[in-house]
Amino acid sequence: MRIISYNVNGIRSAMSKGLLQWIDTAKPDVVCLQEIKATPDQIPLFEIEMMGYKHYWFPAEKKGYSGVAILSRTEPDNVVGGMGMPVYDAEGRFLRADFGALSVVSVYHPSGSSGDERQAFKMQWLADFEDYVEQLRLSRPYLVLSGDYNICHQPIDIHDPVRNATMSGFLPEEREWMSGFLAKGYIDTFRHLVKSPHHYSWWSYRANARANNKGWRIDYHMITENLLPNLRAARIFPQAVHSDHCPVFVEIDW
Repeated sequence: MRIISYNVNGIRSAMSKGLLQWIDTAKPDVVCLQEIKATPDQIPLFEIEMMGYKHYWFPAEKKGYSGVAILSRTEPDNVVGGMGMPVYDAEGRFLRADFGALSVVSVYHPSGSSGDERQAFKMQWLADFEDYVEQLRLSRPYLVLSGDYNICHQPIDIHDPVRNATMSGFLPEEREWMSGFLAKGYIDTFRHLVKSPHHYSWWSYRANARANNKGWRIDYHMITENLLPNLRAARIFPQAVHSDHCPVFVEIDW
């Protein structure tokens, strides 16, 4: 199973820049999208269907904001939108598709960059997300948690760890949360396979950051450790330019 995760920062904008053509060339089995910023009635679904994908959407209640989706060549056995927590589900942050015993999640973690209130919201989300996923594992033990986590875990994951040490996305408490989350039995698939620096998945639109590769690695495929024997490959595709993020890829033998 070849899975792409991509924060498209507005699916309509990304489609206007060739997103669907890129997906059609890459031919992943599953595509997890975040920050779609649209409802299904605003999206040319026929074009997605013509490419051979089933599609499932969990938009935010607020127009033009957040939202996640999953595209799949194989019809899932079951699809669940949200975590049953209205405060988060209203923002369209979690969508799960089950393929036999395997569950693939498209998740969009909040950003805290707009101020203290949203940073506090983000930290509460992280705690609640972890609790929810731990409970989910009891009934769905094989999980792929794909999406924008809005956190760089280690200094290797960010272009300037010193100057960004007080920025949301690289705060000590966020990094500590991710270390604790991984310690509970989850694998950062890319970092497990790729130990070299300078691999990023998001770049600011300012100061020519992308051209200079001054980026952050904040998009992940996290898998439960019981899937580690099935892990075949993990890559990042910075040459795909439909968003301020780029696609991240994982291949699971399933």
